[in-house]
Amino acid sequence: MKKFLTGIWRLLKYFILIFIASTLFFVVLYRFVNPPVTPLMVIRLAEQAYNGQTIKLRKDWVSLDKIAPAMPLAAVASEDNRFFEHRGFDLDAIEKAREYNEKKQGKKIHGASTISQQTAKNVFLWPQRSWIRKGLEVYFTVLIEFVWGKKRIMEIYLNVIETGKGIYGVEAASQAYFGKPASKLSRGEAALIAAILPNPLKWNPTIPTSYLSGRQQWILWNMGNIGRIDY
Repeated sequence: MKKFLTGIWRLLKYFILIFIASTLFFVVLYRFVNPPVTPLMVIRLAEQAYNGQTIKLRKDWVSLDKIAPAMPLAAVASEDNRFFEHRGFDLDAIEKAREYNEKKQGKKIHGASTISQQTAKNVFLWPQRSWIRKGLEVYFTVLIEFVWGKKRIMEIYLNVIETGKGIYGVEAASQAYFGKPASKLSRGEAALIAAILPNPLKWNPTIPTSYLSGRQQWILWNMGNIGRIDY
């Protein structure tokens, strides 16, 4: 029995070492090389094939300096007000979300994921909620904050985020919805793209509902409060 347990422990140590080495390798690699595909993109392609839909994967990677400054500002205003202040986790937002969810049991859950957490999840993990995924999300968030830094996190986020059915990244979204490159987005258009991010499969920025228009106006207001982004 002792020999068996020793063997199990040895295999577990090898697994942990391989996991740490491989994850560190890809995190460092993506500091310099753009991720070619994400787990969510693969999952969506599989869903399209399974449902007999036309296979669609539209993504056009562009560097951050080829994205209108209004777009990252809109993303911060919409998704993560304290992006440049925290180290991956907004503890104040987490506490507020916890208090809200306790009061509103059974209703829609409020999350507190930062842009860093969303980027870690999008690039390395699957979308379904679970404690295992959440734990891995924390692990990868710490790594990318340390290895990538805020500017690279923002660049990858804006290029891999789901922005529609089969559409990923703000360049593809800008071309699909407004017929222009992301470098030419106006503040209003950037705010509309940011407004659909919580549910990009449901909302379309070219056909804004009253709720979406209201969300756009709130984002524009918050963009004015933030002022500008300094990396």
